[in-house]
Amino acid sequence: QVQLVESGGGLVRSGGSLTLSCVASGFHLDLYAVGWFRQVPGKEREGISCISNMTGSTDATKWYAESFQGRLAIARNDAENTVYLQMDNLKPEDTGIYYCAAGRLSATIMIPVTMGGGKYAMDYWGNGTSVTVSS
Repeated sequence: QVQLVESGGGLVRSGGSLTLSCVASGFHLDLYAVGWFRQVPGKEREGISCISNMTGSTDATKWYAESFQGRLAIARNDAENTVYLQMDNLKPEDTGIYYCAAGRLSATIMIPVTMGGGKYAMDYWGNGTSVTVSS
């Protein structure tokens, strides 16, 4: 069964940290770019970070949304079929449901796709993990 499963969300105080995990099963995540997205009620889904696959390269391309600059670190462990998102210095406005998604995208294409909320171009989506940041 093909799926992505997010975990690691929870309730944290302002200034705190969380590490989200995105675990793939049923397919080889190493062939895919992976993006993280946030959804809050009444707003469009927002892309916050992405990481390219490492096909033909020793380094992955990474991107972060400006609103999270300096507070996020994305990494992948293809041996574990997992992508991680470290989130530091969390703020109440970071609250939302966080989703990961995988797409067969080049490093060049994945950034505008992620910035656009991942519409139409991602192949697999997880069901999300909730992050609540209290003030």
